[in-house]
Amino acid sequence: MQNILIVEDDGDIAAIERDYLTLNGYQVAIASDGIAGLEQGRSKAFDLILLDVMLPGMDGFDVCRKLRETTDIPILMVTARREDIDKIRGLGLGADDYIEKPFSPSVLVARVRAHLARYERLTGLQDHRAELRVGGIRLNTETRRVYVEGREVTLKNKEYELLLFLMLHLDRVFSREELYESVWGLDAMGDNATVAVHINRIRDKIEQDPSDPQYIQTVWGAGYRFQKR
Repeated sequence: MQNILIVEDDGDIAAIERDYLTLNGYQVAIASDGIAGLEQGRSKAFDLILLDVMLPGMDGFDVCRKLRETTDIPILMVTARREDIDKIRGLGLGADDYIEKPFSPSVLVARVRAHLARYERLTGLQDHRAELRVGGIRLNTETRRVYVEGREVTLKNKEYELLLFLMLHLDRVFSREELYESVWGLDAMGDNATVAVHINRIRDKIEQDPSDPQYIQTVWGAGYRFQKR
């Protein structure tokens, strides 16, 4: 049975999330503030974390940032705030997805299921190929470390998974929608602009000139590809 941690200070919302997830076969624990959520999240006892943004003690952004120092499991941020800058900030800190309040419990369960399946699928891919090399890029799937011309670069969780997916499918063009479905594991339930944000972040870290990328290329009107060198 997969374990999910809910970090939510609103008891009613936490209870709804818990009840629907439990009905769908998940084991659920609840933390009601950011500090407790961080402590439990670091225990490595969970397969996925639902993390509210506005929390007492420590906000969800700080919790996410600190959790990403020790874990790569899916983190879904739950928020009533709709500002794009908040979404970009959370994604930049390593969150896998956003769920806006008010939400449908069935959509919540679907996203949880999709992210867990995607994480298992990508973990399985990593197990089959210990290291990928393209040009000056070296990606070690066992340590989840990436090197550019021998220099290690730090990628957030979804940046790493997107880069891994593209490097496993050299020269193939993927639309934003295909990348979102393949890497985030969701079918038309999210903001595909998320893909462009992550592509730009990766380029900033692996390309010599991000404005003229040699690895991750834009195919206008079609999507992106990782060019074989």
